[in-house]
Amino acid sequence: MLVGVIAACEIGFWVVLAAGLAARYPLRMRRTGAALLLGVPLVDLVLLVATVADLRGGATAGFAHGLAAAYLGYSVAFGHSMVRWADERFAHRFAGGPPPRRKPRYGRARARYEWVEFGKAAVATAIGCALLLVMIALVGDADRTAALTGWTARLGLVLAVWSLWPITHTLWPSRPKDGEASRRPAERARPR
Repeated sequence: MLVGVIAACEIGFWVVLAAGLAARYPLRMRRTGAALLLGVPLVDLVLLVATVADLRGGATAGFAHGLAAAYLGYSVAFGHSMVRWADERFAHRFAGGPPPRRKPRYGRARARYEWVEFGKAAVATAIGCALLLVMIALVGDADRTAALTGWTARLGLVLAVWSLWPITHTLWPSRPKDGEASRRPAERARPR
């Protein structure tokens, strides 16, 4: 059942976000749009309450409980940048805003961008692991929470793999191919 709640929360995140942006730009209802956008984090709260209620109700922690902690960590760490990403596109399409920012493609700017994204992943991992530890302490029964302990290693592995992108872009920065730099406008580095 908890996997269904996670899926519903992911769908709910995008539905609430789209509704908020649609109200804000095409419908020109700024206050309604702002209120809906403020409701985006409430979707995460629903998942947190459902997970804690399930564990407090005597459930043995399983894959879904660990997935919920990981989802919440990544949602909190990346949620703001996802909202900004969507807002830039809606503003450009419906309100005559500037073109959306693109990630840098080359050199130091790209390496900086990748390190910022890695920093968000590190925050997500820390939040996810903290939630796992809180769930383990909340239940207080090692037999019922054994599955959660393995999730800290999974999150650490994801972070270790993620580190390959900023490291490789730092050690071997990408460069434009011959002639490509003259065809493209200069890109500005703007971390997301």
